Amino acid sequence: MSRNVAFATLLLAGALASNPVEAQAAGGGAPLAPVAGSVRQDLEKSLAELKALRESIETEKVPLAKEMSSLESRLRDLKGKQDSGARSNDETGLEVGQLKEAAHLREEEVTYVGNLLDEFTRNFESTLHVSETGRYAASLEAAKLATLNKDLAPKERFARQTEVVRQALTRAEDLLGGTRYPGKAVDASGTVDDGTFAMIGPVVLFAAKDGHPSGLATPQAGSDTPAVRALPEKTDEKIAELVEKGKGSLPLDPSRGGALQALIARGSLFGYFKKGGPIMWPLLFVSLLASSVIIERLLFLAGVRRGRDPEAIIDILAKVEMGDVDGAIRRGQGTKDFVARTLVYAMTHREKSLSGALMRAGAKELVRFTRGIAILDTVITMAPLLGLLGTVTGMMGSFGMLGGAELSAPAQITGGIAEALIATAFGLGIAISSLVPLNFLHNKNEEARHAIEDAASHLELLMKPIMEAETRFGSRGSEGRLAEALPGPVMAAKPGSSLREYA
Repeated sequence: MSRNVAFATLLLAGALASNPVEAQAAGGGAPLAPVAGSVRQDLEKSLAELKALRESIETEKVPLAKEMSSLESRLRDLKGKQDSGARSNDETGLEVGQLKEAAHLREEEVTYVGNLLDEFTRNFESTLHVSETGRYAASLEAAKLATLNKDLAPKERFARQTEVVRQALTRAEDLLGGTRYPGKAVDASGTVDDGTFAMIGPVVLFAAKDGHPSGLATPQAGSDTPAVRALPEKTDEKIAELVEKGKGSLPLDPSRGGALQALIARGSLFGYFKKGGPIMWPLLFVSLLASSVIIERLLFLAGVRRGRDPEAIIDILAKVEMGDVDGAIRRGQGTKDFVARTLVYAMTHREKSLSGALMRAGAKELVRFTRGIAILDTVITMAPLLGLLGTVTGMMGSFGMLGGAELSAPAQITGGIAEALIATAFGLGIAISSLVPLNFLHNKNEEARHAIEDAASHLELLMKPIMEAETRFGSRGSEGRLAEALPGPVMAAKPGSSLREYA
């Protein structure tokens, strides 16, 4: 097509070059008609060819345009597919990431479940009686080897481990009501006998095929074969009958009364005391000490209450008010009232110091009221500390199991912690139960102190003029002169009217 275009260009140039020739002919030069005719023909021919060429170009242009359009459409489709593929690739990458994360979680779950199954296998083996080891030895060995074999497929490993779980469930169902299974046991003479075992709860009985020997099947050190502990003859026969028939009553108490004691102790104070550990004994001592002090103090206060004699105090102060000190002393002698005794002691020793005598007598009486309070105070402080000490030592023992074989027994650890808290509960109980009596005793002590101080103040007030008169006359025996020296009744009020307050 390019060659045709060039050819048409040449023809067009020739046609343009013919114009000077025609101009020359028109100007009267040499005749150029033949040449012009030839050029015209060439021109027409060239124009025809040019037209044909154009038509050819037009004819060829349409398919090319169509082809170009088709190619552009295809290109768009390919770009669309490329974009779709890119999106799909991104989505696939995201899904792959999610699947990898899910697979990682599943691997962790599988590892966790595998560890649980391995732990269950070890626990199940430890709970088996020595007479049962032969029944589950194959499955237990396969399960333990499965965890060590790294080339084993997870499905096969789980199958072996779950087989142990299935056998454990079957065993638990068989143990309901007891179960029997064949086996061998060693008697006292060292003979291995074939027979039947009967597991009834935690008790395993054995009876040989002929009934002898029979008895309790117990493990023996260094052997996988259980030993038969013979029992009295009648019991031996009943055990053989029970093992053979698979029904009947158990002819012995294998716990030796421990089960009954545990049943009695369960939930009782004695049971909690036993579970609390050695620290419970000091707690018991301080509780008995506190109880003894409380009982003694209550008996003392009851005696003080019975010995109170308000009339004697009123009479003593009334006589003092009238100046009859010796009569007041005689009235107060022999009384059991602690206030009256204080007043009598002070009047008897008034020559030296009435105030000092009152203080000494009052302190002597108050000592009787404060006796035992220090012990109660010590018990209230010590009991919680002892309980806390017992709890700490108990928890140390419980947490010490975490590093031992008891790691697989969380119930034992939590049970140990619960038992360790018993000591703290007892200590707090002792302190709380002792706190109320302590406050009661403090209150009674303050009441006694107030009564003594009030009566002492009143006595000092009444004795002041008497003491001044005695000092002036220097003799207690001159009562007549003493009475004359007193300025009338010591108190203007009727004797005893102001003393009723002591009653």
